Amino acid sequence: MRFIWMPLATVLLAPAAQAQLAPANGLTLSARLGFNVSTRFKGNTTDLPTFAPTRLTPNGDAYNYDDGYVLTDSSGNFGGQTWYWGYDNSATHPSGQISDGISFPENTVLLNRSTPTGSYSSSSDADDPIPGVELNYSRYLGPIGSSGTWGLEIAVNWQSLSVHDSSTFSGAAMRVTDAYPFSPGTTPPTASPINPYQGAYGDEGFLLGDTPVSSTTTLVPGGATISGQRRFEADLWGFRLGPYMSFPVSQKLSLSISGGLAVGLIDSQASWSDTVTVAGKSVTTKGSGDDFGILWGGVAAANLSWSFSDHWSATAGVQYQYLGTYEADYGKRSVEVDLTQSFFLLVGASYKF
Repeated sequence: MRFIWMPLATVLLAPAAQAQLAPANGLTLSARLGFNVSTRFKGNTTDLPTFAPTRLTPNGDAYNYDDGYVLTDSSGNFGGQTWYWGYDNSATHPSGQISDGISFPENTVLLNRSTPTGSYSSSSDADDPIPGVELNYSRYLGPIGSSGTWGLEIAVNWQSLSVHDSSTFSGAAMRVTDAYPFSPGTTPPTASPINPYQGAYGDEGFLLGDTPVSSTTTLVPGGATISGQRRFEADLWGFRLGPYMSFPVSQKLSLSISGGLAVGLIDSQASWSDTVTVAGKSVTTKGSGDDFGILWGGVAAANLSWSFSDHWSATAGVQYQYLGTYEADYGKRSVEVDLTQSFFLLVGASYKF
C-alpha cells in the first residue's frame, strides 16, 4: 500500500503544485511610439499691437488709408475741403461707381482701410512619431474557461511632444471703404499704383471733401497673412488602469486585450514670433509661456506575447487612447493639441512571476 500511495499522491498533487509555480503576474517594459497627435497655434487680432505706418505723405505724415490719405491742409480745411489728400488709383472715382457689388455716390473718391479681425490658427501639424516608454504591471485574478486568464493592468507611460512650425497661413480682415466727395464737373488728378497722386500740406491743389459721404464695411476672408516661427514642447505623462484578458494562440504565443481609464498630465512650454500682414502693413509680436494640464479619457489595447523561457517573453502591441483636446493659453497665443484619435505602437519585454 505504501508503494502505491506515493505515486498516487504525486499524481493528485502535481496539478496544484504546477498551478502555484506557473507565472501569473508580470512586469512589461516597452518602447512606445505615438501617432495621429496634431498641434495647431492660435491667436486673436485683439492681442496685436498697433501697426506702424508704412507710407508717408510728401510732408512726412502717415497715410491714414491703405491706398491714400485725407488730412488737414494749411488752411485748416476751410469750407470742409482739403487739398492735403492723395490716392493710388484714378479708377476709384467713376460716376455712380460700384465696388464689391456696393453702389457708391457719384463724384466721390473711394479710399480703403483694412485691419485684421477675429481669431486665426495655423494648419494642423502632426508630430509623428512621438517617442516614449511604458511600464506595465499585470495582476492575475483568475482563469477564463480552460486556458484563458484575466486580471488587472496598471501602467505608467511618458511621451515627448515637440513641434516646430514655420508655416504661413491666413486670417480674415475687415475693410472699411469711405467715399469722399468732390465738386461735380471736376476731375481728380490722374493716379496709378506706380505713380500715385500726393497732395501737399501747404500747396493748394485739387479740393476734396474732408468728410466721407458714405462708408461700408466688408469682411475679407484671407485678407490677413501670418508668417513666422513657433515652437511647442511638452512632456505627457500617462496612467491607465483596467482589466485584461489573455488567451493562448499556440504553445508560445498568447493574445491579450485590455481597456479602461486613462489619465494624462501634460507639462508644456511654447514660444512664437509672428508677423501679421494686411494691405501691405505688418506688425510683429513675440512671446513665450508654460502651462500644466490634466486630461481624462480611456484606452483600449491588444498585445501579442512570445514566450522564450519560463519567465521571459517578447511583446508587441497597439493602443488606442482618447484624452480629449488640450488647449493652453500662453498670454497672447494659445496652442491646441488634439489627443482624441491617437494610437500607439509598443515593443518590449515582459517578466512573469
